[in-house]
Amino acid sequence: MLGDEMGAGIKSGYTTCMNELDALLNRVGEAHLRERMNLQIDHASRVFGQGRTLFHIQNVEWLMILIYYGLRATGMYGWGYRNFLDVQIVDNEIWLPDLPPAFDGYRLLHLSDLHLDMDTALVPVIQKRLSTLNYDLAVITGDYRASTSGNYRTAMQACGEVIASLKGPRYGILGNHDFIEFVPSLEAAGLPMLLNETVKLERGGETIYLSGVDDPHFYMTDNLVETRKDIPAGSVSILLAHSPELYRNAAASGYDVMLSGHTHAGQICLPGRVILHGNAACPRPMLYGAWQHHQLQGYTSAGTGSSGVPVRFFCPPEIVIHTLRKGVRP
Repeated sequence: MLGDEMGAGIKSGYTTCMNELDALLNRVGEAHLRERMNLQIDHASRVFGQGRTLFHIQNVEWLMILIYYGLRATGMYGWGYRNFLDVQIVDNEIWLPDLPPAFDGYRLLHLSDLHLDMDTALVPVIQKRLSTLNYDLAVITGDYRASTSGNYRTAMQACGEVIASLKGPRYGILGNHDFIEFVPSLEAAGLPMLLNETVKLERGGETIYLSGVDDPHFYMTDNLVETRKDIPAGSVSILLAHSPELYRNAAASGYDVMLSGHTHAGQICLPGRVILHGNAACPRPMLYGAWQHHQLQGYTSAGTGSSGVPVRFFCPPEIVIHTLRKGVRP
């Protein structure tokens, strides 16, 4: 009897997994799904090669261990850890001349790079910060777990707790630490994912568009042709892309705004936010904060969590509130 129950459980789990993969196949197409999963199997832990940068510091486990024990030995770990838990609320205004009047004052909450299984003590900190904020829409621009491979159950459970604390509509995208298999779990937790997809945002009878692409940094499975196909010419459009490295293509595709993360703004910086390692192939001003490229206005979040080691120096974690304004910046 026990063997029959175990067999039934395994069969049920296998059927569920296959049903989820079939759903993803129908949604993103065979080529996208095959490319994503093959890279996940073969290259997720690579230190060199693959993606837009040659070197992937997050995969150098011995370096993370060296940093950890080095900080412990020098007595700096406690300071860095306190900074890790000191999540700041940052306000950013985005001025758009063609913004529909109904969206003037629209508030968009931006989380990024949660890496929640790094240290789940961050979860109640984020929840407390979220409870004080008012916003119309929430987005998460990828990287839900700390590692780039291996078990992700703790990360998904912790993400579920954060997602449950979000108010109103919300959307997410995948980052370079994320497997496409995360999508069913995140959506079941209440975070619709945009996989090279676009949705309408409606307010007061007017519409703007929100697109989200799959990771453009490591997997390079972004597809702006797909995201733009249903956006009418002249409509205000916002793009969620895990890394700011997509800035040229996003501007050329006609997007007005791009929200990103990935860089952690350096995470361990010198005084004055001097970034030592940005981990992205883009101009230095795009590694953190507000920036512009032609008509495209961007914002690169410093991230809400941390990667490698749960510390921050001269680079606080953040939750950003972007407020859309109609007109030209004063």
